[in-house]
Formats: sequence, C-alpha cells, structure tokens
Amino acid sequence: MPGTQGRTAEDPPTERIAADLATAVGRLARRLRTASPDSLLTPTQRTVMARLAMEGPATTAALARAEYVRPQSMRLTVGALEERGLVSRAPDPDDGRQSVVSVTEEGRAVLDEVRAAKHGWLAGAVDAALDADERRTLAEAISLMERLTGK
Repeated sequence: MPGTQGRTAEDPPTERIAADLATAVGRLARRLRTASPDSLLTPTQRTVMARLAMEGPATTAALARAEYVRPQSMRLTVGALEERGLVSRAPDPDDGRQSVVSVTEEGRAVLDEVRAAKHGWLAGAVDAALDADERRTLAEAISLMERLTGK
C-alpha cells in the first residue's frame, strides 16, 4: 500500500495528520487574507482576477462554473470589478452574443499589490518565528505539499 512503508506504531495516524494539516492550512489562508489592505479586493474578487490573469479571458458563465457560484453572483462580482476598472469586457470572438472578461493593466497592478502584501507578511512571519533549521524543514514540507496537490 503506497505511503505505508516504514511506518511504526509511534507514527501519528494519517487521519490525524490530515486533520492537523487542514487546520493549519486554513489558519494560514485566513491570515493571508488579512495581510493585504481590505479596500483592494474581496477574496472572491481576488480569486476571479487571479484566474483571469493566469488563464486568460473568460465568459462570466465560465468563471461562475470554475468558481462554483451562480452566474448571477459572478455577474455581480465582475460588475464590481469592471466599475473599478480592474477588468474589462469585449465581444467573445467565438460567440458574438457573449462577452469575455479580461484583467486590465490597473487590475494587474492591484493584484500584484495584494500578492506583494501577502508574500511580505509571510516572509516576515517566517523570518521572525522560525530559526534556520525550521526554515529548511518548512521548505521541505512545501515540496511535500506540492506533491499532495499534484504540482
């Protein structure tokens, strides 16, 4: 059975590791959400903009499917971003009845600012709370977490 090699009776149960990891990741995600100025983006807006920045233009319907929300909710999110000039709409080249949403240059700048704030907070926290050995252990744990997520 994969992952069971070398396991001893003293090793923590896999279920406990999973629960503890989920709790720690959840706390970290919540803390990272508070690291950037509140006025920049809501978590939903940030997620939508990050998706558009990484994957390119998309219809509102495609964004709603990708984020598991109702199309009406996504229209409100996209509308708020468009009002602020962070995204723009253009006719869908494949279907003129629809439009595609893209991140604007201003939107990319705001997204970069949000990411910089989060990364800055996290770098400071790692530096302040962990010694050199612990930082190396954390670096190793990151590669294990990436394996778990298929990256």
